[in-house]
Amino acid sequence: MIPLPRLQRKAIVHGHCHHKSVLKMNAEEAVLARIGLNFQTPAPGCCGMAGSFGFEAEKYDVSTAIGELELLPAIRKAPPDWLVIANGFSCREQICQATDRHALHLSEVLQMALHEGPAGPDGSYPERRLVREREIEIRQSMRHTSLAVAGVAAGAALLWQLSRKH
Repeated sequence: MIPLPRLQRKAIVHGHCHHKSVLKMNAEEAVLARIGLNFQTPAPGCCGMAGSFGFEAEKYDVSTAIGELELLPAIRKAPPDWLVIANGFSCREQICQATDRHALHLSEVLQMALHEGPAGPDGSYPERRLVREREIEIRQSMRHTSLAVAGVAAGAALLWQLSRKH
């Protein structure tokens, strides 16, 4: 058995609804227990986002209402030093948009345990450092992409100018 790092924290865990209905959450819960997390899964239902469903204007109110049934109030009630874990992209997006929290993927929690040690990050909102790092990486990627696009555009303009001279 692979040794896993310990992370002595509490967490609220939301499983992706399709994953819960087909595969159950047994494997994820076993990993969370092995790393020492004391966790709750308060919302057996759906987050309401369901892929692109919650982004569609005519379905936004339904999406939000579904999230407000269980998941979003549970996230808002979670103490600020608890981790919020959700593997589903849509679930994490719904949590981010409707609360002041950012849910982490299980792999990010394992990374946190490896790098931060058993106590994890200090203070409230333990996900904020990871979110900040992610935002920095996105900005850097956008800058690099902008430079690459500008280079391609300049090259295309130069080629066009050269082709007009011949």
